[in-house]
Amino acid sequence: MTVMPAWVIDKYGNNDVLRFTNNARFPIIDYPNEVIVKVFAASLNPLDVSMRGGYGSATLALKRDPLNITQSGSEFPLILGRDVSGVVMECGLDVKYFRERDEVWAAIPPWKQGSLAEFVVLNANEISHKPKSMCHAEAASIPYVATTAWSALVNTGGLSKDNCANKRVLILGGSGGVGTFAIQLLKAWGAHVTVTCSHNAEQFVRGLGADHVVDYTAGPVEEPLSLLEKFDLVLDNIGGDTERWALGLLKPWTGAKYVTLVTPFLLNTDRLGIADGMLQTAATVATKMIKHLVKGVHYRWGFFAPSGPALDEIREMVDAGQIRAVLEETFSFSQVPQAFEKVEKGHARGKTVVKISQGGS
Repeated sequence: MTVMPAWVIDKYGNNDVLRFTNNARFPIIDYPNEVIVKVFAASLNPLDVSMRGGYGSATLALKRDPLNITQSGSEFPLILGRDVSGVVMECGLDVKYFRERDEVWAAIPPWKQGSLAEFVVLNANEISHKPKSMCHAEAASIPYVATTAWSALVNTGGLSKDNCANKRVLILGGSGGVGTFAIQLLKAWGAHVTVTCSHNAEQFVRGLGADHVVDYTAGPVEEPLSLLEKFDLVLDNIGGDTERWALGLLKPWTGAKYVTLVTPFLLNTDRLGIADGMLQTAATVATKMIKHLVKGVHYRWGFFAPSGPALDEIREMVDAGQIRAVLEETFSFSQVPQAFEKVEKGHARGKTVVKISQGGS
């Protein structure tokens, strides 16, 4: 096989740039630790909408081609989609823990070709065996938001199942993909979770385990939040002016952390170029870290980090019934543009999934 069906873009733009083709280049194994996965289901995230419009293109081009050998625009035709659940079709010579026909799930790094295609090639340390208790559509809804939340809460925030009991955590923006996963993870680990969301999402997030809910449609949330006991960690999915007041909600001088997933890093490099963008970013984060450190709280940026080992731990929690998939809507492979429109509207109550191939469990 040399070609496959896929949704591609040939330039950055709005939904009109999405194009279906039966002649996308079939992925090949370039390194001995890679696998080819037949995609049964994918899911969309706000990142896919942003990348369709060119977000992060300067940094991702550097990652794809560090020596700048190819000319600009060489990423096209580009396949979007960061979540995959499917079956291993072929393994490189060094792949030890997976074999053909294994059911797997993964979050795909943003510089690689994505999952809105019949096949995708991945590094073996980016994939994990799929939870047995989930179908492919459910499994595809989890990896990107799970590895993003894991990176923010565990790698950056320092939380784990051993130190989370009775920790007070605030999630700003709790009803989207990362928020709904983070609530379940933290509750499984014994934390006390407070969430901000709209009034009509309150029952939804309480159903996932949130202990306390603050409605942002009822007025500025900083006022009701400031009346509560202080927090050990704040996870910010909203950004904007939340930084102005959110750090004041942390317990000072206890190692409490504010972790934001809304960072200017890729916007800086898109706007200023790689070198100047990275300098601007370093200056911004250093200034903010020092400014807040003198108040006894830690300011940190969280980033999406694909990780097979993190997904291994999450699979065990899924199969133990501690974490469930939160699907809002499922689309067929022919409806990818409609799926993008759905994600672009925002106000999600869970994930938007695309079924790519028939079959699988």
